[in-house]
Amino acid sequence: MKSAKRASQKLSCVLFAFLPTLVLAELPKMEDPSRGAGKGIMETIKNYAYDAAILAGLVLATVSFYRVASNVISIYGEIPSGKKTWGDLAMHSLIGCILLVVIIWLVTQASDIL
Repeated sequence: MKSAKRASQKLSCVLFAFLPTLVLAELPKMEDPSRGAGKGIMETIKNYAYDAAILAGLVLATVSFYRVASNVISIYGEIPSGKKTWGDLAMHSLIGCILLVVIIWLVTQASDIL
């Protein structure tokens, strides 16, 4: 008798654990763009486009950094075989750094213009 009652209690606890419960969570509120919501739908869309343009500029800077780094690494790998020299590595590194600084400066200028 006790074992049947205990088994029934265990079974009811297991079934109760798997029953769906009522959840009263809300979706998060949508964030306004960095320049504010605007007075109308067109201003809000322009403000979201501004954020998208800044994000695209940052993606461009990231891709260019990746390309410069991969180019310098490939030149470093060709130095032992004699295809490239240390001067080539220094030249590509210097030009790559200048290119990255110019791209970051252009992204900053674009954010001021927009």
